[in-house]
Amino acid sequence: MDQGRKQKSFKKGYYRTHACREVFTCEACGRLVVPEGAGSGHRNHCPNCLTSLHVDKEPGDRMSDCGGQMEPIGVWVRKGGEWALIHRCRRCGRLNSNRVAADDNPIKLLSIAMKPLASPPFPLERIEGLTDLLAGSSSLEA
Repeated sequence: MDQGRKQKSFKKGYYRTHACREVFTCEACGRLVVPEGAGSGHRNHCPNCLTSLHVDKEPGDRMSDCGGQMEPIGVWVRKGGEWALIHRCRRCGRLNSNRVAADDNPIKLLSIAMKPLASPPFPLERIEGLTDLLAGSSSLEA
């Protein structure tokens, strides 16, 4: 995604009130990304692989010198039920949150959301015993 390599000379907050109409090629998957279909005037990640670039210090300022790929590592639900992606920069580790776009890959979104359930922090074989303990069973065998 080469859209962020060029730093803009816009005032702080410009992109909050002006649509971003840049077309770019995703550096992660090679797909041509266009602003149409995002459901808003702001496209900040690839709708196919959900990868972004670390180009901003503040949303829309294009002032970051990092330029690393921001990989989608999780999702969270914003107030009102809207989903947002959590991105982590592969180069510097910075975390960012970005709204999910209308045309984002639903299978990729669900696979990211399901990742914690696929690898719980306890053995799955212990669920029955843990459930009994939580339900007030007097047995401590698990």
